[in-house]
Amino acid sequence: MPDASDPVSDLADSLEGGPGEGIGLAVSGGGYRAMLFHLGAFLRLFELGLLPTIDRISSVSGGSITAAKIGLEWDRLKTRDDFVRQVVAPVRALAGTTIDAPSIIGGILLPGSVAERVSAIYREFLFGDATLQDLPDDKPRFVINATNVETGTLWRFSKPYMADYRVGMVKNPKVSLADAVTASSAFPPVLSPFVLQADREDFTEIPPGMDDPRFFEEISLTDGGVYDNLGLETVWKRYRTVLVSDAGGKNVLDSSPQVNWAGHAKRVLDIIHEQVSNVRKRQVIASFELPANDPNKRNGAYWGIRTDIGRYGLGDDALEAPLERTTALAETPTRLKRLPREHQERLINWGYAVCDAAVRKHWPPEGASKPVDFPYPAAGV
Repeated sequence: MPDASDPVSDLADSLEGGPGEGIGLAVSGGGYRAMLFHLGAFLRLFELGLLPTIDRISSVSGGSITAAKIGLEWDRLKTRDDFVRQVVAPVRALAGTTIDAPSIIGGILLPGSVAERVSAIYREFLFGDATLQDLPDDKPRFVINATNVETGTLWRFSKPYMADYRVGMVKNPKVSLADAVTASSAFPPVLSPFVLQADREDFTEIPPGMDDPRFFEEISLTDGGVYDNLGLETVWKRYRTVLVSDAGGKNVLDSSPQVNWAGHAKRVLDIIHEQVSNVRKRQVIASFELPANDPNKRNGAYWGIRTDIGRYGLGDDALEAPLERTTALAETPTRLKRLPREHQERLINWGYAVCDAAVRKHWPPEGASKPVDFPYPAAGV
């Protein structure tokens, strides 16, 4: 069994204390694939009455698109119909639009950066002029994670503060939600970096020795998944109950990998990225299996886009999701590229079904039972 104390729980964190009571939800990256898979999971958590009980929702990349939209609409989500109208419908509208290729081409040929073009589309479809200050005052705390290319560490956007433990903290940031999500989903190298304009005078709790003014001004950020593609760290350190929704990709076998420096470097980096994500995933699952008196013990549930729903042992009490069909969904490319309506619905259905199975098996709310059907019954998975 992997050592559940290594490596995530040993990482330094100057901003928060150790794990305590409360519930944290981590949602991974993975482009539109992740955005829609997590949308189904969030819908099921909402139906089960669990979403309001969560203390923190930590997201990266594609997961941040959905999480941030839920955060913005939080006070308006009273019923399931509200959730569908305020969250599902606009997120699906975005999923019907290709963002990445036009933004890259425009960033090369026209004034303005690629990231600025992505942010403009997020504003148009989801966030308007909302800022981090439009997120909920109380729980859940929404944390949108990016990676600081300059320090090599996690950059957190939230309502109370944005911070990098090696640079310091800006309290009550006025950064737009569209920009925060753009930074979180700035896939390298084509959508990266997002340059955050900041001011040295806004920072507090600056670590000793951090006196180079260049670290506080134009801050280069890239996809949060570069540092932590599960979005796990900020909930792992904080809470003893951890839920993880994982829509991460997987490298395919390649019998003839490219030998040119660019292609070879990308393949090597993809392998490193996948292995780091796998270590974090194994740590979470191992922590669920530890005895109750172990300090590294966590409660909760993990579900992934590559999970075999049959492994939960629910039999006919789970929605029908054949492994060969869900595996095909997991192969959806990590892109911000338009997806057909039926493909969208199948991804949402799969996130909904596997979240339901994982939660009812490992972290069941009182009275929870099998859902009547998928959100989109005609599409299945």
